[in-house]
Amino acid sequence: MSSPSVPAAASEPGVVELRAPDGARARIALHGAHLLSWAPAGAGEQLYLSPRSESGPGQAIRGGVPVIFPQFAARGPLPRHGFARTRAWQLVAQEQGRDDALAVLRLVDDAATRAVWPQAFELELSVRVSGATLEIELACENRGDAAFAFTAALHSYFSVSELGNCTVEGLEGLEYEDSAAGGAVQRQREMLLLPGAAGLDRIYRGVGARAIVLGDDLRRLAIAQQGFDDAVVWNPGEAGGAKIADMPAEDWRRMLCVEAATVARPVTLAPGESWAGLQSITHQP
Repeated sequence: MSSPSVPAAASEPGVVELRAPDGARARIALHGAHLLSWAPAGAGEQLYLSPRSESGPGQAIRGGVPVIFPQFAARGPLPRHGFARTRAWQLVAQEQGRDDALAVLRLVDDAATRAVWPQAFELELSVRVSGATLEIELACENRGDAAFAFTAALHSYFSVSELGNCTVEGLEGLEYEDSAAGGAVQRQREMLLLPGAAGLDRIYRGVGARAIVLGDDLRRLAIAQQGFDDAVVWNPGEAGGAKIADMPAEDWRRMLCVEAATVARPVTLAPGESWAGLQSITHQP
């Protein structure tokens, strides 16, 4: 990975503020390299962040964009969704360009990570805002002397006016693993209409670079990805939302996760190899 520039100071303890010259802005917590907020130029907040969320050692922030690494969900022996989202990251670069603002954060292995996952690695998360677009890139380098495999995701929580008014386009024809139905594999035939109170937990396979569009009665978000093979669409529904202690019971109606992910086929890196995955989101009024 490239050498970092000298980092700028965070505007408040533990939080990095990005503001592009055109007014696009974002906030990133050093805890988990967690994107807390994104507002495109001339538009309001696009991410859902639970008002009950707390952060601290070993705790994950509820909402925004958690970094999932090196394990997705409980699909392995590690803590659910891995450890990257609960670790302190280092800000290694922050800059404002002519038409954008960028921050780069880094996490490297230490005694605590090696105790649960005995691998030498370096992660970098880059967040860039410009105009109507947010770009989030996660990169991983194998710094050890043996190959390792991992799964990863950018667990993006989007704010919506009402779940029942949402549609997700671009997944037509793809197979998905329905985690809410015991892992049954089905095929998406038409545009995805949100099922309301029933909840949703699907891993769409082989998404690649196809465009996904999340729409509600307020705006559309065009979501593209590179490097990530899959996409996850998740909402806990009424029953699931009532069980989430760090989110108001009714807030399941106000959010939807559309995640860039690599789950079905883990990434394997030989010593010295690197991988990168990008999620790009563009606001369309």
